[in-house]
Amino acid sequence: MLNNLTFGFVGGGNLATALIGGLIARGVPAGAIRVADPYAPARERLAQDHRVQTVAEPDAALAGCDVVVMATKPQQFREACEQLLPHLRSTGARALIVSVAAGIRLADMQRWLDGHERVVRSMPNTPALTGMGMTGMTAPARLSAQDRAIATSLAEAVGKCLWFDNDAQMDAVTAVSGSGPAYVFFVLEAMERAAAEMGLTAAQGRELAIETFRGAATLAASSSESLATLRERVTSKGGTTHAALTVLQEAKVDDAVVRALKAAAARGAQMGEEFGRGS
Repeated sequence: MLNNLTFGFVGGGNLATALIGGLIARGVPAGAIRVADPYAPARERLAQDHRVQTVAEPDAALAGCDVVVMATKPQQFREACEQLLPHLRSTGARALIVSVAAGIRLADMQRWLDGHERVVRSMPNTPALTGMGMTGMTAPARLSAQDRAIATSLAEAVGKCLWFDNDAQMDAVTAVSGSGPAYVFFVLEAMERAAAEMGLTAAQGRELAIETFRGAATLAASSSESLATLRERVTSKGGTTHAALTVLQEAKVDDAVVRALKAAAARGAQMGEEFGRGS
């Protein structure tokens, strides 16, 4: 499905780079990809690493692509739409617009793009850089099945995706999976530190922690049992795991994690309000 399409990217940062690499790996020709980024080193890197076309600002050629990925920072999103809109109008293009910016709501995106109807809000995460990303997506109910399939294929070029019924759910998606890698890294840092304090080298602690996370996640993904059941199977009463979990439970770490994710979701909603103000 993707091989016969042309792609434009507004923004050439990490997520855009991951998606571009994923598209090319799926057989999309580099010549079918055009990237607009004001930062010259970013353009040079993309042109050198992926042989894609680059420009400093969105132009008519980019607006005329079949799919345009808005990969700017949230605070720059509106300005990027304003730069793209005249080219959409002048070319009569009706590209499928896919946002990967946190906090930007569908209604605001459509408003800034003069009522453009073919829009998708998505939230990837940084493991997309290794082809193991998780992307949450939502779109207006009237978006065609074909456009949904294109957006799905785009996300699956760098991992997996889940569709959600409405825009309001995307702040929770951002909190759980969009920001989620940072929580994992936070725990890995603590495990690495603990290993060092118990006499292991930093390299040993890092490898033990990372491979344990990798293995546990793989086991959870392949099992039909609940996470609680999987946890209980590792935990013998009076054993080492029980001793560790007792400390975590007494410290109410699980409650803190829930509060943390709710804080991230609340900040996402707040960003939507902040960036969506005005006409």
